[in-house]
Amino acid sequence: MESLRTASPELRAYFSRHDLLDVYEVLLCAVIGMRPEDPLKFLEEKLREIMEKGLDTVLWCMCTDLSLHPKFKRISETYLSTVFGLGVEQLVTEGCAKAWGFYSRNLMKLCFGGWLKYHLLKKNKRQKAEQKVALAVDHYNMKIVRVIIQKWSMWVNIHKQKRTLAVTRLQQIFNKLYLNAVVKAWHAEAHSSSETKAYFERLSKESQKECCESNDLTIRHETSSLPEQALLQIFRYVNLVDLARCAQVSQMWMLLTQNSSLWSDINFSAVRHKVQDEMVVNVLQKWCPYVLHLNLRGCSSLQCPTFKSISACKNLQDLNLSECQGLNDESMRVISEGCRSLLYLNLSYTGITNGTLRLLPSFPNLQHLSLAHCRKFTDKGLLYLGTGKGCHKLIYLDLSGCIQISVDGFRNIASGCTGIQNLLINQMPTLTDRCIQAVVEKCQQITSVVFLDSPHLSDTTFKALAECKLVKVSIEGNNQITDLSFKLMSKCCPYIKHIHMADCQRITDAGLKMISPLKHILVLNVANCISISDEGVVPFVQGSSGAKLRELNLTNCIHVTDASVTEIAQRCHELTYLNLCHCENVTDAGIEALGNMLSLISLDISGTRISDMGLRTLGCQGKIKELSISECKNISDTGIQMTDTCIKYLAAACRYLHFLDVSGCIHLTDKALKYLWKGCEQLQVLKMLFCRNITKQAVLKYTAKLEKREHSDADPPSWLGYDRDGNILTFTQTHALEPEQTNPSN
Repeated sequence: MESLRTASPELRAYFSRHDLLDVYEVLLCAVIGMRPEDPLKFLEEKLREIMEKGLDTVLWCMCTDLSLHPKFKRISETYLSTVFGLGVEQLVTEGCAKAWGFYSRNLMKLCFGGWLKYHLLKKNKRQKAEQKVALAVDHYNMKIVRVIIQKWSMWVNIHKQKRTLAVTRLQQIFNKLYLNAVVKAWHAEAHSSSETKAYFERLSKESQKECCESNDLTIRHETSSLPEQALLQIFRYVNLVDLARCAQVSQMWMLLTQNSSLWSDINFSAVRHKVQDEMVVNVLQKWCPYVLHLNLRGCSSLQCPTFKSISACKNLQDLNLSECQGLNDESMRVISEGCRSLLYLNLSYTGITNGTLRLLPSFPNLQHLSLAHCRKFTDKGLLYLGTGKGCHKLIYLDLSGCIQISVDGFRNIASGCTGIQNLLINQMPTLTDRCIQAVVEKCQQITSVVFLDSPHLSDTTFKALAECKLVKVSIEGNNQITDLSFKLMSKCCPYIKHIHMADCQRITDAGLKMISPLKHILVLNVANCISISDEGVVPFVQGSSGAKLRELNLTNCIHVTDASVTEIAQRCHELTYLNLCHCENVTDAGIEALGNMLSLISLDISGTRISDMGLRTLGCQGKIKELSISECKNISDTGIQMTDTCIKYLAAACRYLHFLDVSGCIHLTDKALKYLWKGCEQLQVLKMLFCRNITKQAVLKYTAKLEKREHSDADPPSWLGYDRDGNILTFTQTHALEPEQTNPSN
């Protein structure tokens, strides 16, 4: 083979590309070192071995036995440079490039790794230093804040002590000044009282002297020996006309009637048919500083002079102008200018308009307001209740009969009077659930609602009222309210005390069972709820409120029997009022149980099936003041006579009996009046309608001292269900007797 020194570059490149020099080196070293007997076969085997391992793993000694490997290090030159005549630069150009690249990369990696470790170390040291600095800053700031807080606390304590000392000194000064003022006022009052006493004593001496000189035979009234305070207390129960008459009895009485305490509460309503402007003006001009309560209800003849004199009563707190036909917006303007202390204002049944409602905010302390049946104001007028100072202290509002108010009007009320607690809206057929929802949306303090004769309200109203803590509910004449309302009361009104749901036909026994867990019910009225029976009354009475119940009205609950009455007598130990009117299934057995109730004061058993036997057992009850046994055709004279033989039916009760109704008891005679006249000394009202066997002569003789009596000897009307002899009327007989009935006479 010719030397490659002079070979062309292409040939050299070919040798280098296929690693022929390395292969030649391996084979040549193997032949030289191994010296095989068959070199060609040896070379063929080694070539296969090189092909199997690949050219990448070619080393000069890979085909030589390990025992023949040289012990010296490999030098940069190879033996091929001598064999093939190649220079060093030509043999190692590409190898050196690879070696340099490998070396430079390793060196760079080593340097970069060292630099990265150094950088991370410095970064960690810097972060630790920053954390230490931050902790040091926080600690420093905390110390500064602690010092500042300590100094501030000391400053606050010092100023608190100073302020407390100043308040104490001011309070002492105020108490001293107040005490001086009280002492001065007391001294002035004592001086005035001493002068008044001296004046009275002088008048009394003069009066006694005149009486002695005149040798008059008239005897001084026994009442003059009473203390002055006792006489003043008696005069407080006398109306204005009688008080004027008392002033004419004697000089002493005349002076007592001029006491200012008698004129703090003036009631012209009792003499409304006689009162005129001149009388009211004279009284108010004289006593205006002392007037606190003024009642002009029904004084329709009063005009502008009276209302001007009212404005002079600067201390007036209670003003009742109900049914004053002469009242108008101008009169209210005059009153509002002077009476700024009003707490109670009644404008019901008057012709006021929005102009008066605009003036109401001028009474800043107004708490009770009645606009019942005032139909000339509008929703816009109610908006004035919330303007300016408004009526924000209003807690009682009566809008009964104001059918012109819409939902917007109620919304205006709620916006201005959020503190309303008592809401009365009676006789208002236009009242709907939306109206109540509009009020309750902002008036969350309502505790009492009265909606009598409002037929369009439903259970939705009680869903809205569930947000309020109701104590009293009164609804009457409604066919849409169901037991769901009682369920809502049981869940949302745990402190309710008064439930009046009369004439609500859809209330059943289930409703009474739902409210039986309530613990504070004192009054329950389910009159004319004809679906109620023993199944509802008995569980309610056995419930949590049974022992606390004070009033129970079961009028016309025709399915209630003696079982309920017996349970009431056993459970309701504080019951004072019980109405079983027209409970047709109540008999003597039930009334006998009531005879053991010592708390019962008022009892109505009209239209029941009781007889003389029941009344005899009821006589054991000694505190009854009001008793109604009308339309009980089974009662005779012996039922009310006061003798031992009739078990003293009213012998015990008559000591306190004030009211008695025996209308429709057709078997009573004049003897009954005689027994009542002898035993019932406190009887004041007696009704004897349709008692055909009681004569007018007996009525005049035995009832002359009563305050009120009603008597009629006509036959019982057909609607009582029986004739003059006590026989049950059929439907045909009832209609036949109707034209023959006459009106009873009083």
